[in-house]
Amino acid sequence: MSRVKLTEHKSKQLLYRDLNKKYHGVAVLNDSKGLLSFSTPLSKLPEKETYVVKVDQGVKGRMKKGLIELNVKHACIIESLKKLVRKGYSNFLIEHMESYPPDAERYVSIERTREGFLIRYASVGGIDIERMKKKIKTVVIGYKKNNLKQKEEGSVQGKQIAQALAVDESFINSLLDYCDNYFVSFLEINPLVVEGENIHILDLAIEVDSTARYFFRDGWVDQDVVQDQQKSPEEKSIKTLNDNSQAALSFTLLNQNGSVWVLLSGGGASITLADEFYNLGHGKDLGNYGEYSGNPTAEETYLYTKEVFKAMIKSKSKKKILLIGGGVANFTDVRTTFQGIIRALEDHKKELGKQKVTVYVRRGGPMQKEGLAMMEAWLCANNMLGYVAGPELLLFEIVRKVVNVL
Repeated sequence: MSRVKLTEHKSKQLLYRDLNKKYHGVAVLNDSKGLLSFSTPLSKLPEKETYVVKVDQGVKGRMKKGLIELNVKHACIIESLKKLVRKGYSNFLIEHMESYPPDAERYVSIERTREGFLIRYASVGGIDIERMKKKIKTVVIGYKKNNLKQKEEGSVQGKQIAQALAVDESFINSLLDYCDNYFVSFLEINPLVVEGENIHILDLAIEVDSTARYFFRDGWVDQDVVQDQQKSPEEKSIKTLNDNSQAALSFTLLNQNGSVWVLLSGGGASITLADEFYNLGHGKDLGNYGEYSGNPTAEETYLYTKEVFKAMIKSKSKKKILLIGGGVANFTDVRTTFQGIIRALEDHKKELGKQKVTVYVRRGGPMQKEGLAMMEAWLCANNMLGYVAGPELLLFEIVRKVVNVL
């Protein structure tokens, strides 16, 4: 399975429906001809109210990036949308402007892990939540409460979270049900505004299992998956490289300041490796996802790896790990592709060494013995060796080794 982001508009539609509340947000699409279409005509929005106009393409940190327009008068909505269109975006959301005191902001996120739902919550929230990490508490609630002890533990934990957020426990239970009902892998509400009995979900972001659309009817469909946000230079370069190659080369920037960067090969194995990070609660540490497969040449692997390194070097994470992973290849020559990777490592060894990058490897396939030996020798000589293994090491074990040093 892979994880995809839904538009905030669809995410809120589904959640508000589960909460038995009506959602009034308006989705806006700027099509290829530059024409704006609205899920609800602007003429139906009250003219005397003010609005929030924001990009709805799964972009993190929209406020700091200037992708949210606040206190927009009805007559200025089109102008605000055109301003955001000029920044290269096509999907937007219009909502009523909510006024509230700063101390009404809360934070809550739910992530699906192997042990259960990992819930992070705080009695504070907003755009500076990352600076207040010490105030964020965590708890894990199991998926299935099959016995009395589990039910009691889940109830106690739910009450603790509800008390910290100043909401009713039923709201927390509704969020968990929402994650179950729609196969949500990650949910984040920031801020959650609480004023007495009134709850406002200002910003909602969710990621879902891409195959889940086959398991329910009245949920989300392919059209609700967010369109690609503005491509990074590395994403553009690798797309061009892929378009001119018989091999398959892909790269998606997940977190520009991630701490774990991956060079993965083989569709099934690459998805397994990425999923394991999420299962262990470290999905947000991944800087990228992608793969090189279809037996690329050493030169193609070299050019691909250099682009991944460019993105990794830009990351502001204080700790950085490179994972070169994959299953047992049928056709891709491990030695040939590792020659390309080592060449890229050599080009960037000063920068990587300065940032104290550690490299972990798990790979198998044709010429694996020679390839792994070459890689281990280079990493040892340049003080970047974390761990090197062939298919004798289970896929999920290499991920655990990485997670253990984060």
